[in-house]
Amino acid sequence: MKTVWATLVMVTLCWSTLLEAAPLNVRMVEGNTRGFLVLRTVDGKALAHGEMAQRFSGGFVHGHLTLNFADGSLWDEHVTYSQNKVFRLEAFRHVQRGPSFPTSEISFDRRRSRFQARIQDKRGDEVKEASGPFDMPADLYNGMTLVLLKNSAPGAGVSGRMAVFTPKPRLIKMELVHEGEDTLRVGPITKTAWRYLVKLEIGGLTGVIASVVGKDPPELRYWLMAGDVPAFARFQGAMYLNGPVWRIELTPVEWPK
Repeated sequence: MKTVWATLVMVTLCWSTLLEAAPLNVRMVEGNTRGFLVLRTVDGKALAHGEMAQRFSGGFVHGHLTLNFADGSLWDEHVTYSQNKVFRLEAFRHVQRGPSFPTSEISFDRRRSRFQARIQDKRGDEVKEASGPFDMPADLYNGMTLVLLKNSAPGAGVSGRMAVFTPKPRLIKMELVHEGEDTLRVGPITKTAWRYLVKLEIGGLTGVIASVVGKDPPELRYWLMAGDVPAFARFQGAMYLNGPVWRIELTPVEWPK
């Protein structure tokens, strides 16, 4: 899930004078998994359905998150990472298109140290393009928010960096803060969910980026089912700059009557 996120994913900001931090140590090895998703408005209207899948192959974990909207829009994200003692992002690709989003097509990888980007600031604006060299720092984690949260100490947060595109890449600091606990139910059983706030450092905003973003980035939150093996429960926030607040949750399959 930038991730879901994602990606997040969602904010065009600029952070200057960042020092590289240590990459996250592997506490829980990632493997093969698959789940189905629903995206809703905050009042419960379903707008999109999709899935998140992950497979381990050739020493790398390959993740894929996709959301198909009723209006034909698409949110599609691929992430590849290694987990040899520490998590390391190896490649990332994100595509969003259709009436629900500004257009965005972004890709970069560590092997070639290059990026390509096509983005719109707002729907209907001109599409901007850029490509070129991109040296990925060790603590870069686009599309890996859930992996970071599952591997943080219980009840604690974690930090890293993400790349955003204007259309050239910029690095911002991302801190995932443990806010508290919420109670939910799985059938008749009461469960605890850990709630996390995504804080994006926006010091050093300059030029047109500062005028578009303003003082405060949107609030993004994740909920994970608490336990020895944490599991995704919900994401809530804007999935693009100045976008509406949406929720993403797991959904059961439906059998035909």
